[in-house]
Amino acid sequence: MGSLVFLALLLGVMYFILIRPQQRQMKEQQARIRSLEAGMIVVTNSGIHGAIAEVEDKVIWLEVAPEIELKISKGAVAEIVTDEDDDENDDEGADDLAAGDADA
Repeated sequence: MGSLVFLALLLGVMYFILIRPQQRQMKEQQARIRSLEAGMIVVTNSGIHGAIAEVEDKVIWLEVAPEIELKISKGAVAEIVTDEDDDENDDEGADDLAAGDADA
C-alpha cells in the first residue's frame, strides 16, 4: 500500500515538473501566433530576423531585406521583437565593437 502511495505521489510530482510547464509554453506560443500582424518585427526559430509583410491563415510573409520576402510557417516565429529589445541589442553590439577596436 505504501509503495502505491509513493507511486501516485511520484506521478503527481512528474506532472507538475514536466507536463504543466510544457502546457504553459504551448499556450504562450499559441497566443503569440494569434497576435501576429503586419509590421511586427520577429525572430524565427532558425534565427532569421524580419518584419511581417502579410499574415495568412497558416503562414506569414517575412520581409528580410527590401523587396525580399520569405514565406514561413506561423509556428516558426520564436520571438516578437519589441522596441526595447531592439535598443538593448543595438547597445550591446556597439559595446562589443568598441571593445574590439580597443584590442586592435
